[in-house]
Amino acid sequence: MIPSFGLSSAAPSNMTATTLGQKDLEIVQPPDDAISCMKFSPASVPQTYLIASSWANDIRCWEIQSNGQSVAKAIQKHDAPILSCCWSDDGSKVFTAGCDKTAKMWDLQANTFVQIAAHDAPIRTIHYIQRSSYTCVMTGGWDRTVKFWDTRQPTPLKQLALNERVYAADVLGPMAVITTADRAIQVYSLDQGPTEYKKIESLLKYQHRCVSIFTDKSRNPNGFAVGSIEGRVAIMYVNTTNPNVDNFTFKCHRSTPQLPANTQDIFAVNDIAFHPVHGTLSTVGSDGRYSFWDKDDRTKLKTSDVINDQSVSCCAFESRGQLFAYASSYDWHKGHEGNNQTKKNAIYFRQCFEEMKPKPKK
Repeated sequence: MIPSFGLSSAAPSNMTATTLGQKDLEIVQPPDDAISCMKFSPASVPQTYLIASSWANDIRCWEIQSNGQSVAKAIQKHDAPILSCCWSDDGSKVFTAGCDKTAKMWDLQANTFVQIAAHDAPIRTIHYIQRSSYTCVMTGGWDRTVKFWDTRQPTPLKQLALNERVYAADVLGPMAVITTADRAIQVYSLDQGPTEYKKIESLLKYQHRCVSIFTDKSRNPNGFAVGSIEGRVAIMYVNTTNPNVDNFTFKCHRSTPQLPANTQDIFAVNDIAFHPVHGTLSTVGSDGRYSFWDKDDRTKLKTSDVINDQSVSCCAFESRGQLFAYASSYDWHKGHEGNNQTKKNAIYFRQCFEEMKPKPKK
């Protein structure tokens, strides 16, 4: 249970709802720079909160009310851009990681913000791990290490050396997946403490940008989707007896081929999220669109129009599967030269439960 916590002068609590043509609602007081990561509060919290980290060095929290209005609740800052954020399972804390080489813990009730981790280079990913025998925070850095932290201790519980920089990671239940700059994929088993479980060769030939774990019908994690800068996603099962049949890739976030040369613009897949009830997935890309997919039926459910003529940088599903949020924001795929300061950063959300349902079999 989170009370109304620590309002900051930088984020006054005024309410509004701006509607897009697609019946999407806009979050009030979005970050002032590129939005790097978004996460909804866990199912253990009765209300619906959304956090978002940004290149403006801040982490913001909003409450999304049942009438569709968003309320800016609080804000905290790092000394450099924040690249990743996550919640504790009980919803009482938020964790952030950034380019200042630190990770921090935000206690929402006390409104305290303290450093809990450090790397020798920017920290790209942060995830909370809760198992029956322990809890910790996993950080993945551009110093080619993954570290696991007890938030009460100044040194990591465990540290793993990698061959390359961490580019993306995900944690779900007993499984963690990390992918690095050389497109290596490492799966970790978490139940008995973090242990290396399996190295998996990627089906993608270009730089990885995001990874998201999916589950079987019993809600046990059994695979992951990884997206690349080449407008393609790979669906990969961890323990399949027939990988050549079960594992596959599909193209996405590409323009319609133009005649006569049949040329096509190809965009990066910036983020992937799985619906917590239906198991279908969303992808968002540098083409400024989001798309919904059914991996089991290998079909597309929906693609949006281009939003605000700029990239969609990240996305998230609310824990009960009712809402889908996405950030219209620069994703740095054209470097600092491509950063148009006149374009606004915006976070939109929409009702998604029905449109994420798998289509009935004919």
